[in-house]
Amino acid sequence: MYGHVEKLAQEIKKGAESVEGVEVKLWQVAETLPEEVLGKMGAPPKTDAPIITPDELTEADGVLFGFPTRFGMMAAQFKAFMDATGGLWRTQALAGKPAGIFYSTGSQGGGQETTPLTAITQLVHHGMLFVPIGYTFGAGMFEMEKVKGGSPYGAGTFAGDGSRQPSELELGQAFHQGKYFSGIAKKLKGTIA
Repeated sequence: MYGHVEKLAQEIKKGAESVEGVEVKLWQVAETLPEEVLGKMGAPPKTDAPIITPDELTEADGVLFGFPTRFGMMAAQFKAFMDATGGLWRTQALAGKPAGIFYSTGSQGGGQETTPLTAITQLVHHGMLFVPIGYTFGAGMFEMEKVKGGSPYGAGTFAGDGSRQPSELELGQAFHQGKYFSGIAKKLKGTIA
């Protein structure tokens, strides 16, 4: 709503593209809130990234899903998109495809772990291979002096009331996730005949 996930996505894209031979596409899910409501909430205009359809997921060798948190879970807009993937689930069209998660929350107790943990169920039902970052971000995972979102599940940021923007440390973790995930997706693609 306020661009936090988009900022993380841009850094993830940079990280992913730093892996030779990797092509990255950014999409967004359709907005479900009326313009009038978005205006009252002070939401800026949406990015120019194209709106994704469920079938476009099949084109990717791997997918990183990013979304804001609502009450410790993925936002309704993203859940509506996932609910529309029933046809892909029926045919298991996404089975075996690597997937990861990144997110934003309003506060430290707002779902930095519950959001990705509950989102994994979407991947599991599709038979996707969840690729967390674990502690591969190194010392950045243990930072205690600076406010930092994210977890071993994936990159994250704190949005606060919407005015706080992702920090350099959070953007660094996002870049790392993109690079790490792309390396794994590339290896998995190379093993398929």
